[in-house]
Amino acid sequence: MSDSLPPTTLAAVPELSEGYKVLLLCLAAPGLYCLLVLVGRRLKRRHGVRLGWLYHLFSLTLAVYFPASLLDVPWGFQRHLAAAVVVLGATVLVALVDRYIWDYYFRQSHGVMVPKFLTEVVRLIILLVAVFLVLDIGYGQTMKGLLFAPGLAAVVIGLAMQDLVGNIIAGVALQVGKPFVLGEWLLIENRYAEVMEINWRSTRLRTNDDISIEIPNRELARVTIVNLNRPNRPHAMRISISLDYAAPPTRVKEVLLHAAANARGLAAEPKPRVYLKNFGDSGIEYEIKFWMEDYAMFNEVSDSIRTNVWYGLRRHGIRIPFPTRTVQLERPGRDRQQEVQSAARRILRQQPLFQCLTDQQLDALLPRGRAVHFGRGELLIQQGDEGASMFILVDGRATVTVERDGLSKQVGSLNPGDCFGEMSLLTGERRSATITASADCEVVEIGKDVLAKSLEQNPRLLQQLSELLAQHQQQTYGAWGADPKPNSVQGAKREDAGSFLDKLRAFFDM
Repeated sequence: MSDSLPPTTLAAVPELSEGYKVLLLCLAAPGLYCLLVLVGRRLKRRHGVRLGWLYHLFSLTLAVYFPASLLDVPWGFQRHLAAAVVVLGATVLVALVDRYIWDYYFRQSHGVMVPKFLTEVVRLIILLVAVFLVLDIGYGQTMKGLLFAPGLAAVVIGLAMQDLVGNIIAGVALQVGKPFVLGEWLLIENRYAEVMEINWRSTRLRTNDDISIEIPNRELARVTIVNLNRPNRPHAMRISISLDYAAPPTRVKEVLLHAAANARGLAAEPKPRVYLKNFGDSGIEYEIKFWMEDYAMFNEVSDSIRTNVWYGLRRHGIRIPFPTRTVQLERPGRDRQQEVQSAARRILRQQPLFQCLTDQQLDALLPRGRAVHFGRGELLIQQGDEGASMFILVDGRATVTVERDGLSKQVGSLNPGDCFGEMSLLTGERRSATITASADCEVVEIGKDVLAKSLEQNPRLLQQLSELLAQHQQQTYGAWGADPKPNSVQGAKREDAGSFLDKLRAFFDM
């Protein structure tokens, strides 16, 4: 007996009826759906795959379509059901790519952070491929037919896609060029903002006030972008302040620099700097330049600097002027010039060089003396320059430097109450030393014409002045070598005194 049935027997087996097929479909679909849901839960809980409600919809359509296609159920909407399975399956594929490729392979295994823009482009490509496959295979619509659709529809689609394609292309350019990354602070059209997200259509920024700004990539590619965190993360910021004209700039800079250096939130390097920026209508404008690493702290850092500045100015008596114009009425009275000259008069009475003058002659030297202000680092006089005046240091400090044979040496320092430049005043010689202000200095300058009147009234002053000048010169030369013997010192002083007496008579025409 044969193991197989004859052909006539197979042909006699009746085909399943439509009702029986529907019954089998109703029994198989729930079981397949439950199986797919269980697989989805396992992927989500154990592997971290992000599956949402679209996965349930995919499971439902697949659970219906798969047994229906096997049983060949004669439904008219079966083609549409297949299209839904393909498109929804593309969303499941996107979730799997996100978890296993971007997250697991790149981030966890290799430590590479994939830009969000790239992940979104891949998602879009997967979905577009799925849609085009459905249109081509399921509905017979080829790419050529879609691209060359006739009439108004093509024009409408082209116009609608113009901005979209432009944003995508600009986004690709931003990703390739990488002018900024997430977390960096930018200056765009006078607005400071932090980069929060870069997607396929736009870039999302956040200001210091927690305000979100979304700029299309196409527009972002056209503007000038200032990245505060490149080439180095510390970046410089500036604060301006206007202060009283009466405050010396050197002292103001010290106060502002100390206030900025003690503020909270500044970068360790570089150190803050202070510049004199401009001479304004109501005061002198200064600029504090400081460095910080995170612009999100700008308000706190600025507050700390300004607070320290206020207290520092208060302690040093430096006034912040009001934005007004001051009308000054000149009235007879004691001003700063007179105070300086009064201090200079007291100093002259204590100087050996002028002790030979009577009080009346001494007072005659100062009424026309000129009070002068020098800043730290400025040259009061320079060796070798012509001069016919002397100076009285009323306030401040200065250093005395002499250059000889190409070698410069500091031979002394000057403090309030010292005088200098008397050689040029009395003999007309060039300056014998360089005087440099080591702090802000106030000096009174006495010219030749002021002293000439006193010498005309008392010619014996010439001999006394010549002896004092000789002694002063010997002290200056002694700074360059060992002290000579007393006999040689006295002889040199007599020679220098005679020489100075001749110079005095010739210089003052006496």
